[in-house]
Amino acid sequence: MTLRRVQVSDFRCLHSAEVEFDPQFTLVSGPNASGKTSLLEALYVLGRGRSFRTRKLDHLIRTGAARFVIYGEAELPARRVGLGVEGTPRGIRARLGGERVSSLGELAAALPIQIIDPEVHRLIEEGPSRRRRFLDWGVFHVEHEYVERWQRYQQVLKQRNAALKARHPRAAVAAWDIELVRLGEYLNEARSRYVSLLSGSASVIAKNLLGMDLGLSYRSGWNRERSFAEALAGSWSQDLEAGATQVGPQRAEIGIRLNGTAVKDRISRGQQKLLAAALLMAQLSQFPQDAAVRPTLLLDDPAAELDSDRLVSLIQEVSGQAVQLVVTSLNPDFAAFGAPGRRYTVNAGVLTAI
Repeated sequence: MTLRRVQVSDFRCLHSAEVEFDPQFTLVSGPNASGKTSLLEALYVLGRGRSFRTRKLDHLIRTGAARFVIYGEAELPARRVGLGVEGTPRGIRARLGGERVSSLGELAAALPIQIIDPEVHRLIEEGPSRRRRFLDWGVFHVEHEYVERWQRYQQVLKQRNAALKARHPRAAVAAWDIELVRLGEYLNEARSRYVSLLSGSASVIAKNLLGMDLGLSYRSGWNRERSFAEALAGSWSQDLEAGATQVGPQRAEIGIRLNGTAVKDRISRGQQKLLAAALLMAQLSQFPQDAAVRPTLLLDDPAAELDSDRLVSLIQEVSGQAVQLVVTSLNPDFAAFGAPGRRYTVNAGVLTAI
């Protein structure tokens, strides 16, 4: 399944826009601050239910409007499936095939979407929560039962934390522990398997982009010399003091090393961008080949802030991915990925087919 058509209303600077996508490569060009990135952001929201730029929904609504609406159609071999997202300051509502979704994970399953943009370095630079989201998106598409168990873990964790915050007796808090441990062990094992799967592809791509040896590891969120149940029991005093559970998958992290050295604060911004791009492309390369859907990769102004050699390497790696590609550029004749099947230009929030 690939994304074929999207209608965007009152999103950022886009009053009303409609785009037909090529199954392989669509190019959107225009000057800076014209609305190119806003279009990619709308596509991302359609597939993720959230923005990659802000957590504040009111920032996504066009000035003077009460809501934004994004509607898309994805094509299967024998039919098209409609996806819709409506956002107001109160929250997001989404539909898939005309039915309300119970989880935004249903959108991600129907429209797997990733982005490499000028801010991609945040995957490396920011805290572990962003890398956990990256990890969970990848695991979900490899192990489809993962999202349901992840959601259930979050629910149980929320209940346990509420009991801790209310300073309930230890027995009342521990009533949640059996289910928390069962689900947490599953999440831990699934994530660990995925990092092992990802490591091979990521190391090859990182070598091509950075000329350095990449090593990935998974840190579970507790001391792995103990079981999760033992770690949870041993953390009771800290949990009670903090009013929240201090060990578990919600504390997990991906260890990242280049040439044997931890990357945190030790590589340049340009290296962070290339490393993050390598991880995202490795993730796309591990997408199941027999899946009914094909990932969509959004590439926002790939020429920004990269020298010509690094840009060529990035283009070569992207070209090797089995994805539907949507690229923005200042140049309407940008042909690094060959001739686009569809081309658009955008200026002051107005989108026009070329």
